[in-house]
Amino acid sequence: MDFASLDPVPEAARFRRPPSQVMRLARMGSAHPTRLSFLRVLLRRVTREGWLFDRPLWDIDANGVGRAVYRAKGPERTYSLVAFAHDLPDEMRSDRVIATSWDATFTLFDGEPGAADLDRLQRNVPLQEAGRISERELSLSRANRSVRLHAHVVERLAEGRQPDRAEVDAVGYLMRTTAVYGSGKFGAADRARIAGRPELGGPFQAEMLSVWLTRQFTVDIAEHLAQARGGASAVRLDPAIRRGLGVGNSTGLGMAPFLVRHPVLLNNWMMAREEALARVRAQRAAPPDAVAAFRKALADAQDNAEHWHSQHPIQVGKLDALRRDLAAVARWTDWPEAGQEHPWDALWRRGEAALSLEGQEALLALMLEPHGEIVDPLAACMTADEAAAFRIDGAMTVAELAAILAERYDWALGIDFARPENAARFWYVSEEKLEPRLGNRGGEDGAALELPLCTARLARELSDALAGWPGDRPLAAFLLAHPEHRFMARRAQVVARHPCAEVRDNLIAQDMLPIDLMRCKLAFFGASRFDPRSDKWVRISLFQDLPYPSDLCPGDWT
Repeated sequence: MDFASLDPVPEAARFRRPPSQVMRLARMGSAHPTRLSFLRVLLRRVTREGWLFDRPLWDIDANGVGRAVYRAKGPERTYSLVAFAHDLPDEMRSDRVIATSWDATFTLFDGEPGAADLDRLQRNVPLQEAGRISERELSLSRANRSVRLHAHVVERLAEGRQPDRAEVDAVGYLMRTTAVYGSGKFGAADRARIAGRPELGGPFQAEMLSVWLTRQFTVDIAEHLAQARGGASAVRLDPAIRRGLGVGNSTGLGMAPFLVRHPVLLNNWMMAREEALARVRAQRAAPPDAVAAFRKALADAQDNAEHWHSQHPIQVGKLDALRRDLAAVARWTDWPEAGQEHPWDALWRRGEAALSLEGQEALLALMLEPHGEIVDPLAACMTADEAAAFRIDGAMTVAELAAILAERYDWALGIDFARPENAARFWYVSEEKLEPRLGNRGGEDGAALELPLCTARLARELSDALAGWPGDRPLAAFLLAHPEHRFMARRAQVVARHPCAEVRDNLIAQDMLPIDLMRCKLAFFGASRFDPRSDKWVRISLFQDLPYPSDLCPGDWT
């Protein structure tokens, strides 16, 4: 579905922010989860359609070793998370992608697994990359305990007491995933196999379902261990404490290039979010119930910001700014003014003038919250048929392509890449894990194997090469003589049709922060409490303060 097929909102077009403002790394790296985040889309669907959830298998011993199955029954199909729990010594626990052992490993099975399926999966899933799964599996993942909090929670519950709330708030999750693979990796089903299913057609819906069911497992295994240790004295987690626990995630550079490699998908994500903001700003009134919902979302955001901690200097500064900005918005009690036309736009413009980038992007998320009726349908526009954009239009003239570069890559064409700081880094794929990495040009080997993620430099090189050709010559003739420019020519044609398809910053500059790319993508997932550990990896939380499957289907989960 595209934007044109949706019911239009009058005047929304004139409130859209330009790509030159939206597609800058500093702003993208200040993104917050919204109603359009993929985990929120999943939860709305399973609630609206009345999905049923249960745990048909729990074969885990007193040491926390064994297997379990969590079942999700939708209107047409059933999916099952198969979980394997392991006894992992503390010294083997690692967030690194090169780890070979984990506290738990998982796969999302397409349907309901039989005994033979479970035995096959038990031989392979715990091995992760070293094993092989089949097209019956939609994802492959693993998780490690947050050692301090997990041990604290189990100990307290075994004693018949609730865990210390400050300890829970400081961490926010009992286990964190270190990888959630899908889309054909290690034998899993290709994206094309599930893309036509309404429940999985949206971006990353299979992965979000897997992580959500994993969240249920993280609490279940802790309560199981507490029961095994404490017997009749053990208690279950208080519902309020339990709701505040998400699934942690530790993510490194492997995620960062995704947005660059999928320009049409990036465009559709960003356009949906920007259209949502424009629709809200176009509203001619702010009814009392919408204002109350906004104020409630603001109070929740302030509470979240107080419990959101980081040791990284950049994030510490951004958190301080966010708390100040949210407090400032809370003091704007004179909004909305009586009879004010377009009050939401007035609120946005006030925020743009007064708030940091962090605060502005938080305000965006808050303004979407009361407007589900006009925002939520945009989630249907966030997929992309990227193959349709792959063909190069060779009949385009050299002058036409040069004009596209001048208009859409004006931010790049003035960069002097002969200056070392403008070409200080290079992206490559590591031989060890076949994952993207970032090297320092001049100080590390591997620049000869550089990935084409240096879009600013490629655009400059293409523009320079086109300048030597007659403008009326077809692009096909130019590319026949200069095939090295095919990649960028194709990309420029894509960006001409998709205004938010390109990150408008130099991705090989010395001062470029990869965590900005990661945060943007993770915010679309629905991640919260971003905690960078360097400029190359970050910890986050998923599904925190949201319902569990067992909340929707209380049943017997013991």
